[in-house]
Amino acid sequence: MSKYEEKTIIGETLYEGKIITLRVEEVELPDGGHAKRELIKHPGAVAIVAVTEDHKLVLVEQYRKALERTMIEIPAGKIEANEEPAITAIRELEEETGYGARDFTYIQSFATSPGFADEIIHLYLAQGLYSVEQPAEGDEDEFIGLLEVTVEEAEKMMETGEIFDAKTAFAVLYVKQLLSQV
Repeated sequence: MSKYEEKTIIGETLYEGKIITLRVEEVELPDGGHAKRELIKHPGAVAIVAVTEDHKLVLVEQYRKALERTMIEIPAGKIEANEEPAITAIRELEEETGYGARDFTYIQSFATSPGFADEIIHLYLAQGLYSVEQPAEGDEDEFIGLLEVTVEEAEKMMETGEIFDAKTAFAVLYVKQLLSQV
């Protein structure tokens, strides 16, 4: 138990949706005071750093309503109920890119927005990519474009704000370091 731990006194679910649940909890603070916390519960996700044989990053482009803009990101998706993250990674890579991979390596997991959400992203490296003849279909409400860029191009996209999300920025830096060791 941490000396900074907040103990939940009472909680209420305000919304339960397809992907997230919104809860409000009253907590007891370490000093005995009380506060309210607005929390998003999320089943977790995976993200895939897919690298081609010629050392290009496979990225997807799609509109993100929450930010009201098109984003360029690494392939990623929500973990389904009772699904292992490694299986989600294989499925999401195929659905979003049409690629399979001969080698999947777990990199690490991280929290996306710990101030209000419990979402954890599990990050995988996919290498030995190959085209899947009949890839699994993605979500019917998901419209995705595919890009393959060098690390240098991805770094420039970070500078210009074309790459704007943390998981993708992390992936670019990870691949840059990985390729510098080859």
